[in-house]
Order: sequence, then C-alpha cells, then structure tokens
Amino acid sequence: MTGHARISLAAWGATVLGALVLTPVFSGPFLFISALLCGAITGVGILLQNLRAPRLVVPFVQLLVLVELISFFFLRDTLKFGLIPVKATALEFNQQMVNAMDSINRFSAPLPPDSHLTLFAASVIAATGLLIHVIAVQLRQAAWAGLLLLIMYTVPAATVHGGLPALLFIPPALGYILLLSAEGRSRLSRWGRRISGVSHLDAAEPVEASALGQAGRRIGLTVVALAALLPALLPALPEGVIGNGLAGTGPGTGVGASISSTDPMLDMGRNLKRGDNVVALTYKGGPAGGTYLRLTALDFFDGDIWRIAPRQEGRKIGSELTPPPGYSGDLSKVPQSKMEIDVSRSFRSQFAPVPYPVRSISLKRDWRFDAGTLDVVSSNGQVVGGKKYDVTSYDLQPTSQQLHDASGQGEPDQFTSRVPRQTPQSVKELTQEITKSAGSNQFEAAVLLQNWFRSGGGFTYSTDTTRGSGMRALRDFLLETKTGYCEQFATGMALMARIAGIPSRVGIGFLPGQAGEDGEYTVKMHDMHAWPELYFQGVGWVRFEPTPAARVASTPGWTAPATPNPAGPTTAPTTAPSTPGATEDPGLERPDDRNLPDDTGVPIIDSGNWFTNGGGRNIAIALGVLLLLCVPWLIRSLTRRQRFARPPGRLGAEGLWAEIRDTSRDLGLDWSDIATPRQSGEWLVGQLPADVHRQAIRVARGIEALRYAGDADVTMDLRSEAAAVRKALWTQASHLRRWRARLLPPSWRWYLSRGSTEASDLLDDFDLLLARLRSLALRRRHAG
Repeated sequence: MTGHARISLAAWGATVLGALVLTPVFSGPFLFISALLCGAITGVGILLQNLRAPRLVVPFVQLLVLVELISFFFLRDTLKFGLIPVKATALEFNQQMVNAMDSINRFSAPLPPDSHLTLFAASVIAATGLLIHVIAVQLRQAAWAGLLLLIMYTVPAATVHGGLPALLFIPPALGYILLLSAEGRSRLSRWGRRISGVSHLDAAEPVEASALGQAGRRIGLTVVALAALLPALLPALPEGVIGNGLAGTGPGTGVGASISSTDPMLDMGRNLKRGDNVVALTYKGGPAGGTYLRLTALDFFDGDIWRIAPRQEGRKIGSELTPPPGYSGDLSKVPQSKMEIDVSRSFRSQFAPVPYPVRSISLKRDWRFDAGTLDVVSSNGQVVGGKKYDVTSYDLQPTSQQLHDASGQGEPDQFTSRVPRQTPQSVKELTQEITKSAGSNQFEAAVLLQNWFRSGGGFTYSTDTTRGSGMRALRDFLLETKTGYCEQFATGMALMARIAGIPSRVGIGFLPGQAGEDGEYTVKMHDMHAWPELYFQGVGWVRFEPTPAARVASTPGWTAPATPNPAGPTTAPTTAPSTPGATEDPGLERPDDRNLPDDTGVPIIDSGNWFTNGGGRNIAIALGVLLLLCVPWLIRSLTRRQRFARPPGRLGAEGLWAEIRDTSRDLGLDWSDIATPRQSGEWLVGQLPADVHRQAIRVARGIEALRYAGDADVTMDLRSEAAAVRKALWTQASHLRRWRARLLPPSWRWYLSRGSTEASDLLDDFDLLLARLRSLALRRRHAG
C-alpha cells in the first residue's frame, strides 16, 4: 500500500471516530451517511493520486463530488435533470441549514431525526473529513488535523446539557493516534529496508523501527489515559482553575443547573427533571411565609417557543430602579421588604433571582436592569452563582376589587397581546366557553381560567411529560392529555389570557423554598417554577397560579373574584387565602413527589440526613482515594507472596533474588543493576548484621551458580535464606523508610515501566502478525 493511500484511509478512520462524539447530539442515520460521504471523498483522493493528478486539483474534485452526493441524497428535487446542482439547490440547502440551526436552538439533545438535522450533521462531518484529508494528505501535516478533531469534540462538549460522557473522548483520540501512526510509518518507509529483525519477510517491506514505535505508542497511550481520566477529575478542581469552577459549594451533589437567555423555558424543564436537587440559593427577610423569586419574563410567543422579546440595552443600576410598569398608585404608601440573597455556585445564570417588583439591589457593576420587566441581568456574561446581594422590593398586594375595577384599555407593549396566527380554533372556542360568564371583565376571566386549570379542568401535574410549550404541545395539553407541569400550565393560561384580550407573559423563577432556622429560606433546583403574569391597567403585572394544588397548594389572595358567580364548576372562586398557611381543595389526590409542596404552600424539600446530603459520596471518595493509595502496596505484597510461593528451581531463585533487590530499593539502599551476584552479595554483607551474613552469601552464591555453572543444583531451596535477608534489611531501616516502602515503594515504578514496555511489545507483535499475514497473502497471489 502506498504512503498516501495509507494516510488517506487513516484520515477517513480518524474522521469517523471523531464523529462518534456527536451521537449524544444527533439521532438517525447521520453517522452512516457521514462515513459513506467521507469514504467517497477518500476514494476519489486515492484514485486521483494514483493517477498522479496535480496536488491542487485533488481537493477541488473532492469538493465537487461531495456537493454532488449531498445534493443527490438530500436535495434531489432541486437538481436539474436529476443530477446537476443549480441555484435552487443552493437556496434549498441554505434554508435547510437555517431550519437545522433553529431546531438546534429549540430542542434539547438528542435532537429528533429530522431530515434537515441529518443533512446538517452529515455536511459538517463530511466537510471536516475533507479538510482533514487536505491537511494530512495534500499538505502532509497530519498533526494539525488534530485541531479539527478537537473542535469536533469541544463543540458538543461545551453545548450539550450536562456534558458528554468522559469516555467519549477516547474515539477521536484513537483516531488522531491512528492518523499520526500512518503518517509516521509512511515517513519511515522512505528511510530504507526493514530493521526489525524479521528476516523471513520481504526486505522491501516498510521499516518497523520498533523503538520508535514503542515511544510513539507510549505517548499515545498516555494521552488517551489522561483524556479518559481528566474529565472525571475536572469537577473536583477548586474554583479558579477553570473559569468560575465547575463544582458547587453548597450541599448536595452534581454541578447544579443553568438558565440561559436563549431558551430559559427549556433550561427550566431540564433542571426540574434532572436528578440532582442541589441548593440554588438561600435568603433571609422578605414577606412572611417566603416569596417567589423571578429570573426573567418570557413575553414573545411565535407559536413555537416562548422567549424573551427583543429589548433595548439594559439600564445601569442606581440607588433605585424604575417604578413597576403599569402601576399608577402612590408607591410611597406601598410596604417594602428587604432581603439578603446568597446564590450558590451550583446555579449558573446571567439573571439574578429577585422578587417582583424590585426597588433596589446592591448589584451594581457589570449588572443592568430592564425597565419593562425589572429583570436584573449581567452585562458581561458573568453568572450570578456565588453572588451575595441585598434587595428591596415593593410588597404589592392588590385587592380583587382593584383588579376587578382596573381598566382594560391599552397594551403595555407590542408583544404581550399577540396571539399567533396558527392558534387552533378549538383552543379559542375553549377559552370563550370558560370565560363567557365573566362578560367583559378581564379580571373575572383571568380567575375563571386559573380555577379551570387548578380544579375544574381535570388536569394532572406530572414532570414525566416530554412535551414542550409549542402550539401543538399546548393544544394536546389543553384538549387531550391534560397532563403536564408548570411549563404547560403557565404557557397554557398565558395563551388563553391573550385570546381573552388580557396581555400576558410567563415568569421564570423559583417557588419560595423551605423555611429553616433563624428565618432563612433554602431554595433548591427542583423549586424552579413558571407562572403567568397578566397585565391590568393601573395595577401593572400581576402573578397568577394555574398549576394545580399537587404542586402549589395556594393561589395568590388577590385572585379571589370580586363578584363570585356560582353558575358552574369553572367559575368557583378559590378557597385559598393569600397566607401560605392556607389550603385549597383538600380532596384532590396528590402524587407522591418528595419535592411537591405541602399544605403550607411551601415546597416540600427532603433535607435528608448527613449520608444522603453528600456524606455517602464523601465516604465513597475517601475509600476510592484510600484504595488508590494502596495500589502500590497491594502490588508489592502480591508479588512478594508469589515469589516466596514458587517451588525451588531457577525461576524461584531468580524471584527471591529480585525480591531482595526490590526490598533494598524500597528502603532507599543503593542497589546496583550492573553488579554481579557475587558483588551484590558482598554489598549485602556490608548492609546486614553479622548473624545474617551466611544467609546473604548463600543466596548470592546460589544465584551465581544457577546463572553461570553448568552443574549447579537446580533444586536448591533459598526461601528461608531470602526471608532472613529481607527481614534483616527491613529491621535495619528507620520507621520513616519502612512506611515509605509500604505506601509508595520506589520499586513500583519499575513495574509501571515494565508494563508499558510489555504493552508496546504486544502491539509490535500485532504489527508483525499483520505483516506476516500480508506477506503470506502476497506469496499466494504471486503463486496463483
């Protein structure tokens, strides 16, 4: 096989192995298609190089082949004569890429096996394979191709929620080693004839250079081992080693959770369903019974996703923020609450959790606020994890009569009243049916919607649903399944409120948490919550709670209708007062969920015990470290036992001599590798007390006779003498030397080196076996 063909095949293999890291991201046959496309590129490259085509021509032909294959597989309807790509092909390809990027931003991994996502993955992998081929084969710089493999790994590793499995780094690392080995072998093949000593093979075969091969393999194996171990060790690194640190400092396990500005709703759903219920924050002060803490508000709904509407640049935080939007009362008469919030490093968000509406906050530098939502957000990308700040908020408590009398005229902005055009007519008719008894009063309509979700609509709270908050999912939730969690309840009521003519948005944040000692509240990741906020002129944005009592026991006190209408089950007013100590609808069957709220309206958080709150994990880590520290001692103990257990003979005697040598090294004595057995025996006599001199001489003379004397007694038993010499060496050493010999014997490093050599020798033997098989196949072909 020619050198360029070997490197080309290695480049194909490295690309396919590197593409394995994308399997947690994409689904469907993308990997098979990508391997086929890269194989076609490789085959064209080998063919053109065998035909001695100009080096600059090869990549252009490969690119044309790649474009043709992608167009034929994915864009066949746009091809002219079913074969030639034209302008329509390019436009359709661009649209498919746009759709793929939109789906990547919208869905969580693994992505659905849609055709545009398969096209995106296959195109990216094939283009990467083409670049790797150009760099490794055309430019003959295989080492630089590793950058492309690294990018292929780091992009999903940085974007996939929770990160990639640590062992998934090994395939691209092996691919890189394969590529480097192929290039190195091709370079060595130009140096001359084989020097491996395999005389029966054809002398024209490539040089083996076993020493060089062993060195390269040791480096490669070391890199792969580090690549496999380093991801597992990174979460334990202290803060500041990598960014803001990867591990949380609060109780619990895991790396916590995150909320991004791209899709906060999706992130909230992930955090609710993840297994690690670590502490997000603690706070003191605020209203009695705790308070909701909001991160942001989603005010734009295009029918597919709820997200943050385009906003102007945030305002600098001064002594006070702007008044609550839409509130026309006298703020000087509104009670205020002060809080001290301490956010765990486990919670990574660019939004600061604050009560609504916030009046002032101690975060100043690098933090801004939005005048329309009063969100507090980082201006430079830093996260709120690890921050501790003071907050003052208005304790707005509108009465139901004030909301009933609020004017329904006017819209707060251009987004929160918009009903998507694709809203099903069935959802509109359902909204009209539920709110018909409210007449034209928007507040009464809002209360009817809230009560329908909580008690009259037959809904069930569950986080097991995989549906999101897009229009199709909302329609199924409202009309068919009626099973979901806070995301579906909040977005469902917000959509129906807009249909009823009430501006609405969705708040993302936390439930009040669990009260503890000294008035401190603990809020965990599973306390994340979504709720609708409805706008009433003169009052502003008001929180409602459609999520059933199985999750949130009580509704806000102001949501009791001012003029109750007992006409039907959907118009029944809530029985829950505003105080968290009240209950609602005690007859509801409540699922068994350790994180659901109790009858106080505060989420139940199982604080567990010392063992479940990290103690067990700490014990496991300590035992693992102890076991790791005991590995050298365990290896030496087992080796020593094996040596003394061997029967008399040459092998047994050599093992006993090696044990004396290793014991001397472990105790810090200067054992010489170049000394003869007689010289080593004389050296031992100088290290031992007089009563052991005879045994030391007998062992040394016995080894000398077995090695060099033809008539030596091979049945001599030296075990008792060797044991006496070892015991004397051990007794002569200090306590510090003995403990060091037990915990970290220096002779153990020799076994590591020996193991590496044997592993390399094994790989050399495998190479030679392949060479013999190839030589045998060539002989049979020539003979035929």
